[in-house]
Amino acid sequence: MYRPLKNNLIYNFFSWYIKLIIKKDFSDFRFNDLKIKESAAILVLANHFSWWDGFFIFYLNRLLFKKHFHVLVSAENYKKVGFLKYLGAFAAESKGKDVLATLDYAGQLLDNPDNLVLVFPQGKLYSNHVKNIHFEKGVMQMINSSQKRMNIIFAATFTDYFSKRKPVVQTYLHNWETEEYVSLQLLKSAYNKHYDQSVVKQTQIIE
Repeated sequence: MYRPLKNNLIYNFFSWYIKLIIKKDFSDFRFNDLKIKESAAILVLANHFSWWDGFFIFYLNRLLFKKHFHVLVSAENYKKVGFLKYLGAFAAESKGKDVLATLDYAGQLLDNPDNLVLVFPQGKLYSNHVKNIHFEKGVMQMINSSQKRMNIIFAATFTDYFSKRKPVVQTYLHNWETEEYVSLQLLKSAYNKHYDQSVVKQTQIIE
């Protein structure tokens, strides 16, 4: 299993750099505020449509949640994009038992109230125009490996140009009040309800 590495110098540099490139490449970065249990970790489930997605939530975390950021990535990205490991990225090194160990590790991260763990349940990149967000099974393994006391935040992000030369980023956040019994189907259904509502809000924006 590939774990995050700590280097404050590298972290601080890329934290500054991510803010810089978002401000440079986008005309605005918008999100709604929401209340969370400060005494609990955060699991963010987000749609995955671009190279930017992890950086969006990393930046949003700096502005809003202010937790220790972690993100589950593929082994390929962990190795190819060298600095990710210093920004909280972790990955399964191989299939089988290592995947389970990685999901258990994520569950342990979620038991620490100082942490935020970002997961893209689709597993791969899909268009920003898909009508349904697919969920891989590993999400439930991660939740079941924890004490199930975390905030579960749904994030649906879209980009539109409107009247701007550079696109506007809009992230719709929802704090899901979990049921006593959580299944993959229930989680997927609740997320897609939020996603559908977010699409409606996005299409109603007029500038």
